[in-house]
Amino acid sequence: MIASNLLSQNIVPLKTSDTGEEALSIMSDFYVKHMPIVNNKQLLGLISEDDILNHDIKEAVGSYQLSMSRPYVKEGDHIFEVMSIMSEYNLTVIPVIDVEDNYLGLICQDDLLRFFAGIGSFTEPGSIIVLEMSKRDYSLSQIARIVESENAAVLSSFITTNLDTMKIDVTLKINVQDVSAVLATFQRFNYTVKASFQESDYFDSLRDRYDSLMSFLNV
Repeated sequence: MIASNLLSQNIVPLKTSDTGEEALSIMSDFYVKHMPIVNNKQLLGLISEDDILNHDIKEAVGSYQLSMSRPYVKEGDHIFEVMSIMSEYNLTVIPVIDVEDNYLGLICQDDLLRFFAGIGSFTEPGSIIVLEMSKRDYSLSQIARIVESENAAVLSSFITTNLDTMKIDVTLKINVQDVSAVLATFQRFNYTVKASFQESDYFDSLRDRYDSLMSFLNV
């Protein structure tokens, strides 16, 4: 998946002649805090809600001093690069340009969320396992072999780094709901299982709460 596949078709960029008041109204309509400013096809910059509030909202945005540099992604950039830049600048939208630096459109934070929500590994039933280990001990191939030895498969994985230590958390989505055998095998190989979440446990908890509520209402 690349940036050009996620372009929003609904939000039109600001012109330099648009006022801060008009920009705030558009941001409110689309629940975003940033908007690109475009002159013809040239991306001039990205304006934030704070930029507008720090100026006279009756003035044209083209006269504003912007607080950010010109963050953007290229149309062929991978979705991970899009996420990285949006996270670095804490953006709600990011402009997309082509190889000739022409503005093509933008990607909203919501577009990214919908994309990842629709990925099979998120929608497919299964369980979550979180392993804690040192960076030097990390081997996805070894982890996958352990999971597969118990007739399961890793649907997805990601790493969370603890900046204060040399430890990392490896979060795995497994395609089975009963992971007791997988957990036992991890422990047998001296892996630290930090947490596990089983969908069956979640639904059992909901059922218990429902039964408790029904008992209360019948008193």
